[in-house]
Amino acid sequence: MAKPAPAAPPAWEQQRARLDAYAHAKVNYDYERQHEYTSATGWRLDDYATGLPAEAPGPPAPAGAFAAAQDVLRRYAFPPPDLITGFFAPDGPLEQRVMVLRAHFLVFNFWFGVRVSEVVDEAARPGPDGPERVWGYGYRTLEGHFERGQIDFTVHKNLATGAVHFRIHAVSQAGQIRNPFYWAGFKLFGRTLQRRFAHQSLVRMRALVGEALARPQPLAAPAR
Repeated sequence: MAKPAPAAPPAWEQQRARLDAYAHAKVNYDYERQHEYTSATGWRLDDYATGLPAEAPGPPAPAGAFAAAQDVLRRYAFPPPDLITGFFAPDGPLEQRVMVLRAHFLVFNFWFGVRVSEVVDEAARPGPDGPERVWGYGYRTLEGHFERGQIDFTVHKNLATGAVHFRIHAVSQAGQIRNPFYWAGFKLFGRTLQRRFAHQSLVRMRALVGEALARPQPLAAPAR
């Protein structure tokens, strides 16, 4: 009897060489001056947001929209897979996580490295409509990326109203692209792809949170 074929390694394992190559790569811009970057100095600042199912006022529910969005964020599952796929070692800490991103456009695949720069975890951040529970992270572009900058992904819950939102904030600028063909392509389509990534990420986050909330929750163990 023929032995069954061995199972294929997880997708992130198949990208281990790329992950190792970016392990010590440097950020490709001066992030310590990021507070100075504005549209007047040649940087793009983008903000996007979408509402998620609301919860009861107070801290996030264990199985509510905020917790579901946290899980989606941790897994980097919200980007549209036909545009961006992220690969990373799942057992490592989120802080300083290195990810290899595969960007797909037309018939081309491009590989980039990013590093998580900080994890945001605030119990009661002041917000426009009252204190908010905020959780998320941002990552910075590494050497070889077609762009330079940082993008932050956060989920917010208004503690007074129960409203939940997913937000994206990005500071970016075109990076150094040596290949003239890629430079021309990024010049023509880069901005469109940025916006497509953001808008489709919002749509996908809403869908994934909705699916998580629709799944039956396990029954709590009876009290003893």
